[in-house]
This record gives sequence, C-alpha cells and structure tokens, in this order.
Amino acid sequence: MKQLNAKLSVAAVIILVFLGVEFTNGIKLDKASVIDFPTFNTDVKKAKDQPLRSLKDLNDAIVNVAKKTNPTVVTIFTTQTVKVRQQNPFSQFFGGQPDQEQQYQRRGLGSGVIVSDDGYILTNNHVIAHADTIKVRLYNDKEVPAKVIGADKQTDIGVIKIDADNLPVAKLGNSDSLRVGEMVLAIGSPLSPNLAHTVTMGIVSARGRTVRGLARYQDYIQTDAAINPGNSGGALINLDGKVVGINSAIASESGGNQGIGFAIPINMAQNVMNSIIEHGHVIRAYLGIRMGPVDETMAKALNLDQAQGVLVNSVEDGTPAAKAGLKEGDVIVKLNGDKVANMTRFASRIASNSPGTKVNLEVIRNGERKDLTVTLTERPENLTENGGGGATGSLEQKLGFAVHTMDSDLAQKYDIDSRAKGVVVTGISQRSEAYQRGLREGDLIITIGNRRVTNKKQFDDSMNQLISNGSDVALLRVMRNGQGLFISFKLK
Repeated sequence: MKQLNAKLSVAAVIILVFLGVEFTNGIKLDKASVIDFPTFNTDVKKAKDQPLRSLKDLNDAIVNVAKKTNPTVVTIFTTQTVKVRQQNPFSQFFGGQPDQEQQYQRRGLGSGVIVSDDGYILTNNHVIAHADTIKVRLYNDKEVPAKVIGADKQTDIGVIKIDADNLPVAKLGNSDSLRVGEMVLAIGSPLSPNLAHTVTMGIVSARGRTVRGLARYQDYIQTDAAINPGNSGGALINLDGKVVGINSAIASESGGNQGIGFAIPINMAQNVMNSIIEHGHVIRAYLGIRMGPVDETMAKALNLDQAQGVLVNSVEDGTPAAKAGLKEGDVIVKLNGDKVANMTRFASRIASNSPGTKVNLEVIRNGERKDLTVTLTERPENLTENGGGGATGSLEQKLGFAVHTMDSDLAQKYDIDSRAKGVVVTGISQRSEAYQRGLREGDLIITIGNRRVTNKKQFDDSMNQLISNGSDVALLRVMRNGQGLFISFKLK
C-alpha cells in the first residue's frame, strides 16, 4: 500500500478532552543500544542561599537553573499507523477497482522529564496515547527507542522507559509548598524538534485550577510561562532547580501561547508514576462519602459564614469516613490545613494519596468546627463516582453508573444549561449495560419511563421501583449537548 507521510502533528495541548485507549504495549529494546550519558552536574544552589546584590546576580541565578536542569528534559517522538479507506466513485457504475485501504504515518511531538538514571521518563498520557512507536531524543541529540510502562487517563500522566545508564536526573520538588507569584521556568520542545530544550520564564499565576474537559482528577498549576504545542510532558521548574509540575495544556483561542498554561502538580504526578512503576496501574486512595457543592444558597441554609467547602450528603458504612466519625450534613472546609475550594479539587487531592495515608479534615457540624483524622484506604475497583470521590451504593453497583442532582458546579463542569432540572451521570463503568447502550458521563437524565426526575432521591426511588417490580429494562430520556434522546438498557 502506498505510504502517505502526514505532517508532524503536535501532542494536544489546547484545552480539550484527551481521548484514547491507554497505550500499554511498548517496544522491545535492543540491549545493544544501551548508552552511557555524559556526566552532568544537576545540583542547583537553593534560591534562599544565593545572595543577590544586583540584577546580574538574579540573571546569573536563572541561567544556572536553566543550565543545570535542561539536560533532564527530553523530546519525545511518536508515530501511529492510521488506515483510511479510499472510495472509488466510479466502481459502482463502471465496475472499476473496488475501494482500497491506504495507510499513513501520523507523527507526534512532545516532551518528557528523566526521573531515574536508568531511564524512567515522566510525561503526559496524551503524548504517548495510541503510539505504535516511541523514540526519545536526549540532550546530546542521541535518539533511542522507548517502551511504555503505563499511563493514566484520569490524571493525564504517562511513564515510559529507555535503555540507558548514568542519565541526568531531574530533582522533584514539593508542589504543595508552591506559592502564587513564585518565579518558574518551563522547559520543553515547542512546535518543532528544532526548538527542543526551549526555556521560558514566568510566574505561578494560580493554584488549584480545575478546567472542564482536561482530566477527571484536576489540581492544576496555572502559569504565564510561555507554553506551546510540543511542551506537553515537559518540566515546570522553580528557582531551586526542582520540578514542581508537568506541563500539560494551554487555554488558547489561536492554538498558541496566550499566557495561560496548566501544569500537573509534581506531587500528584509522582504518586501516579510510583504506583504505575510499582503496581503496573494506579492505586488511588478512598474516603467513602458522597458530596455536594456549597453555593450561596446552601451556605445560607446551613448558617455558614461563607460559601466554601463541600457538603457530605452521605457516608457509607465501614468506610474510612465512617470510621473517622464523619457524618451526613458535615461541611468539609479544610484538608490538611488547606481550604477546600470545590468538589473536583477535593476529590483529586484525596485520590492522589496512597492507601494508608492519614489526612486531617476540618468540618463544620451544627455551627461548630471539628477536627477529624482519617486513614484512607484503597479505592475499590468497581467504584463509580459522583465527581467527589464518594462511595457507591448497591443501586449504583447494579446499574454501573452514578448520578447526582443537577447543580451549578455540574452545569459548569459538563456544559449544561444551569436552568435544567434532573440528575447528571457523574461516573459510569464502560463494562455496564447502560454504557454499551449509549449512556455517557455528563448526560442529564430527566425521565425514567414516564416519570419525571428532578433530583437523586426521585431517581433512586424510580429505579428501585423498577427493580422491585421485576422490570427487565429501563427507559431513560436524557439531554446531551442540548439535544434530547432516549436510551434503554437491561436491568441486571
């Protein structure tokens, strides 16, 4: 077949949903290709220990950080074979050649960070997803094949490995201590391989950002350091020379840098990476509650001083939350001393912990503040979520999906008209009958059969009644992208 060469396609970094099956089959490495990397000194003197008497001293300090950390960032090349059926418009009438299938190579470009001297590299899942082959170009311009160790779509983190020794290793920092306004450097390969190891500088514009459509678990660092397509998977570095984030996405109307970039906090990325390397998949922590947002109306109803935190709608028996004494109606306002901004960020911070981790929660109960210590456990594999890392009930296990009463947070997250009434699908198993029949996360369910549902209780009551009556199927009326459709599925 004729091979068609496509233009270099850059790893997606504009705000969108990063779709695709997690790529787990890597490339076999030729042991003869083991390389010895030249010795690089990556030790950076801490910023607080560097006296600055002039602007030149500041400039020299930044130059030193860039020089010492640049060798730890790599360029990643991917190829994917895409098959396209070429239609012969005359074959139907004149009996010419039938339709033929052609294939071409789709090429991708991204960045990565060396995290071990024997070749483990941290990058984004969307950089390596669907790749048939992966090559890594090092700081000395040598190119070597790489294999995929594992990837996690939920956080957009991927781990690959090359066969090499004595690689320069990036020092990982503590993203929890990162401050808004702190100066940072972004290193990666924007736009073209010829621009590899580009260093840009900016500040931390904000922390704890959640952006619709990027990933399930979000706690993004926002920066104005110039990030462009190709920077995905590269390093965000502080003035101590430590990686504090993995550059992942940009907010842009043009597709280029507009001063709004997002990086995955290195603490989250490192936890995911360690789990992938040690277990082959991601093990997430579990609290065991179902949550709701605290808006102005809810805050007023609960006699709260401000609309902040997350509301505990229910606590599942036997879960870490129940054992720690968390109760329905509690409002969680702090996690390990940090204010809880919204459900998405809270769920992300809980899930990013390792099972066995103890976390401190500050809650408001009946107008009084209480401190609780919770020992998190491993998240059950069959758990469906409401966007808040909550527990699943027996009904959700039977259906294979979870719903939550429509509210302003869900309207924003799933781009639904905030005036709409119903329940939103906030988590669904791809193995479920409902998923196979077309139900998707973000769908707004408005009727079951001929019964209108406006909240989760009505949904639960209607579904339980169908099950208790021995019904074989359920018929849902859902709204998706402003359009109504019916979805039916068997009740197991």
